[in-house]
Amino acid sequence: MSNQSYRDSQFLDGLSGEELFSMQIGLTYRDFLVLPGFIDFNPSDVELDTRLTKKIKLKRPFVSSPMDTVTESSMAIAQALMGGIGIIHYNNTIDEQVAEVSKVKRFENGFISDPVVLGPKNTIHDLDRIKETLGFTGIPITADGTRNSKLIGIVTNRDIDFERDRSIPVEKVMTTEVITGKAGITLKEANDIIKKEKIGKLPIIDKDGKLVSLVSRSDLKKNKEFPDSSKDENKRLRCGAAVSTLPESRERVAALYEAGVDVIIIDSAQGNSIYQIEMLQFIKSNFKNLEVIGGNVVTRGQAENLIGAGADGLRIGMGPGSICITQDTMAVGRAQATAIYQTASHAAKYDVPVIADGGISNIGDIANALAIGASACMMGFMFAGTTEAPGEYFYENGIRLKKYRGMASIEAMKAGGDKRYFNEGQKVKVAQGVSGSVVDRGSILNFIPYLSLGLRLSFQDMGFRTVQDLHKGLREGKLRFERRSESAQAQGSVHSLYSYSAPSLRAE
Repeated sequence: MSNQSYRDSQFLDGLSGEELFSMQIGLTYRDFLVLPGFIDFNPSDVELDTRLTKKIKLKRPFVSSPMDTVTESSMAIAQALMGGIGIIHYNNTIDEQVAEVSKVKRFENGFISDPVVLGPKNTIHDLDRIKETLGFTGIPITADGTRNSKLIGIVTNRDIDFERDRSIPVEKVMTTEVITGKAGITLKEANDIIKKEKIGKLPIIDKDGKLVSLVSRSDLKKNKEFPDSSKDENKRLRCGAAVSTLPESRERVAALYEAGVDVIIIDSAQGNSIYQIEMLQFIKSNFKNLEVIGGNVVTRGQAENLIGAGADGLRIGMGPGSICITQDTMAVGRAQATAIYQTASHAAKYDVPVIADGGISNIGDIANALAIGASACMMGFMFAGTTEAPGEYFYENGIRLKKYRGMASIEAMKAGGDKRYFNEGQKVKVAQGVSGSVVDRGSILNFIPYLSLGLRLSFQDMGFRTVQDLHKGLREGKLRFERRSESAQAQGSVHSLYSYSAPSLRAE
């Protein structure tokens, strides 16, 4: 038999996607398995290219969620560099959200546009705190401790390593004869200076001596090239932003459009509303080249309404997130796998991609979401503990953590998160989410390659080289599934051991 004959074998076990999801019971990612296919390629042969919307393509099917503990400019930059995209949250003013988007669109690979700075009266202890929370040293010192004043020095490890008194102000130990680059310098020129002078950091200053940006040798070594970067037609990093359905969002969309945002996500917990339809129609009528993702939806009927209003993509999920309690509190929602399959099947008729949003806690969940029709996966929990997520690390019981909260938690709603739940202005707040913490996962620049390799290995086991081939196999019934009983789920995970160490999701 030829390889083609092996692949097209008629001995098909299990169920097709249509048969699996025709059962009158809601399924999650853990309720089924994809049956193995035929392997005639290496994991490196797998291509993870996909679509976010009708027009926007990504090299990686990863989207960071518009949550205030997940995505601001640092996360969005890292996601875009690694082939995905970040969606900036809107628990902020219009100017603040525009500023975050602008940082992404103005980002030049290798240049740190918003470096951490200190003033001369800050102490070595402040440097220690920055190293502990952010993981780096080499801090520029400016006259007033902001990026809008003159550069007067720099402090590196060699200035403070052997200083016992950590209360000494940095002006006593900083290097004042600083080697700098002039604003407008190219990355190659900056790199040449770093190599020639054998320095770790190169501050970039303007004609008045004010700090503009910073170039780091370690970043240059680590980030030499990002061939899979998500970029627009002007070679700028792609970035998305979330808005609500409230009237003020029309002004917000206009400002974001001027900042160069690539895609708008209308952020509603229940997206099948007249308010979202009107917002979709407004955006598509007034900003013709701006892609818009509608949601969240979980049924074919909901999907039909938003596609009819002009949605270029759909966000799928109502209640499956680790910090979401909507299904318990509201008694409304849908099991996530069933929601993805049904909406994706319907949206495919209009060539509209869908994004699986929520319920993803490992590589297998990502693979399952793509296998049942999703084109990309939006994640909060998976990305919340990374270096690029907003917030500082803290320790609890010796474990390094970061805060993570649902946008419907009481804390987030007080900051503006209730806009997506039609609850703004209500004196009484009904929480549909909780606040918690997640373990440190290191940098996105290391974590995405880890997730990507795992996903390639999963695709190899399934016997498909691309997301597009996977979806074709789903439609044609060649991709086969099997339901799992509770005992099968238990046996498919770790069992029967006296003790064990769970593998870390932190990429080293």
